[in-house]
Amino acid sequence: MEDEPLLTARAKAVDLGGTEPVAPAAGAALRFLATAINARAVVEVGTGCGSSGIWLLRGMRTGGVLTSVDTEPEYQRLARKAFTQAGFATNQARLILGRALDVLPRLSDGGYDLVFCDADPASYPEYLVEGLRLLRVGGVIVFDDALPPGELAEMVGTDERLVPLLLPVAGGMLTAVKR
Repeated sequence: MEDEPLLTARAKAVDLGGTEPVAPAAGAALRFLATAINARAVVEVGTGCGSSGIWLLRGMRTGGVLTSVDTEPEYQRLARKAFTQAGFATNQARLILGRALDVLPRLSDGGYDLVFCDADPASYPEYLVEGLRLLRVGGVIVFDDALPPGELAEMVGTDERLVPLLLPVAGGMLTAVKR
């Protein structure tokens, strides 16, 4: 069930017309995954207007930090506002403006518990390469809108470093744990 901060973030996304926020079931799955691995450091590709970030932050351990990358300054401005409305401190979300494939290489190897990709599905194979470098052992990578399965699912399914699972939630969430 979405509360006021999530409903507001969803409404802002609809008003802008450019980004589709994660479905409530997908958000619940993100919160669950972040909680299950006791995430303290999460990378999000595609800030949107903040709804997925709220779900992730709600699942992360106290003091955790969400690093969210997006090319649209307006989305990040609205996301920051949504995070504040949801009760998160400013230092719990690090918003980075730029192309993910320019930003991700600058982030720390093995420094993250979860990587969530929800932008530019054509770049998902490249995000997988970067995400694997960013994740600690036991970390989880998640791709939203991963149905129907294609090249990405094959890459994830054949990589011996990963234990994959395709969750039939919303448009499909391809998830994998790094061994």
